[in-house]
Amino acid sequence: MPVSYPADTVTPVVFGAVLSALHVLALGLGLGSVFMRGRYLRALRGGPDPRGLDRLFTADSLWGVAAALWLLTGLARAFGRVERAPEFYLRNGFFWIKMTLFVSVVALEMWPMATFIRWRRARREGTPLPGFDGLRALVAIDDVETALVVLIPFAAAAMTRGLWLF
Repeated sequence: MPVSYPADTVTPVVFGAVLSALHVLALGLGLGSVFMRGRYLRALRGGPDPRGLDRLFTADSLWGVAAALWLLTGLARAFGRVERAPEFYLRNGFFWIKMTLFVSVVALEMWPMATFIRWRRARREGTPLPGFDGLRALVAIDDVETALVVLIPFAAAAMTRGLWLF
């Protein structure tokens, strides 16, 4: 049996659905781009080549877009009273696990982000890439970030079902 909503609730329901869809799409975009960024980093083990760097920078840019979209839609959903009151999230242990995972990814991302900004600048200026000897560490960080992103939906699924309310 179809659910019908009063006319004054259709807009919030649609807005909530759009936010939810964008949040999930950000996960797909983010996971795909951070995974591919790791592959492109591994491909650079033989040395920096222009096509490999183009691919790396594209994946890295998509990773940044996904993170921003994830953050903005997540904040809107958690604190915008779109679907649930903020108290639901703030009193949910899995929300805090999800936030810890996300903040861990952001913290891990600081060095790669700064490194790729320097690499982009060096490439534009035609100079050697600074810190290219840290490629192995960049690959390891990317792998950890990928694993953390994979864990986030599990925390989100438990959170949305209210499995750890306090």
